[in-house]
Amino acid sequence: MKPIILCGPTASGKTELALELARQTDGIIISADSRQVYTNLTAGTAKPQGTWENGIYWVEGIPYYLVDFLAVTETFNAGAFRKSVEKIVWEHPGKQLIFAGGTGMYLHAYFVGMDELPASTPKTRELLLALLAKEGKEGLHAALAAKDPASANQIPAANVQRTMRALELYMLTGRPASELKSGNFFKRPDPAQSFWVYLNWDKALLSSRIEQRTKAIFDPMCTETETLLQAGFPSDTPALKSLGYPQVIGYLKGQISRPEAIEQIMLRTRQYAKRQRTWFNRYQHALKLELHKPQDFNPVQLSKKILTLSKN
Repeated sequence: MKPIILCGPTASGKTELALELARQTDGIIISADSRQVYTNLTAGTAKPQGTWENGIYWVEGIPYYLVDFLAVTETFNAGAFRKSVEKIVWEHPGKQLIFAGGTGMYLHAYFVGMDELPASTPKTRELLLALLAKEGKEGLHAALAAKDPASANQIPAANVQRTMRALELYMLTGRPASELKSGNFFKRPDPAQSFWVYLNWDKALLSSRIEQRTKAIFDPMCTETETLLQAGFPSDTPALKSLGYPQVIGYLKGQISRPEAIEQIMLRTRQYAKRQRTWFNRYQHALKLELHKPQDFNPVQLSKKILTLSKN
């Protein structure tokens, strides 16, 4: 049976639909969310509430993988996701796999493939940060243009992170980043091997869902964040860079008011949802579930539709 991939913007109901699909198929769920991996962060990551038993995270009696396992000081990436999924799939032959998450790069890495590029090193980062401090973003971009003109033409000088990463790849390999890329980024998954579903909410409704969720989770986010800060974790701990948490930290430190923090989180969440829509638009073969009013989101009925169509 083909894996079912539920994708779409944040707050679109992927988790709820995945749980219903798993109930109807006796399947397992694999999270494709770069922030639900963290322990100690639940509210702001919309991590499903569950319990650990015998090394498995259970949500409503369903095994839910790749959530709640990583320390807040650690990082996770698409390559690690792919390797983790390969192990899970090997351990569950014949099971219906249901992927749910909005981190498109993770899903792409597993179902299409990504380039194996060297990881950052403290030494190269230190050198590049020193160059940035001395020459500014224009100087950093000029250095890239001298080493890798093709990448410099594709990356605007204002995008410091991409410029820095392209320069770093040249420093680590001696080859331009443009030569290291295989083209997998532009490929599409094979429809015969996986069934993709996109939750296409009306924009105004999705915005309303984001607003409601942000207001509901703000206080629990404050509690989570304060606990970590009081435990000695710095504000730039990897997990605390997750969507919304920098604004919570600003509020806790008295730098912005509660209404300002909530408004900023809602704005950034809407911006993130827009980027997710852009990413997932590449999968034109996906089944689009059109959700124009709240009652359109009926997990039981939608699951039956998905299962029927996925067998064709």
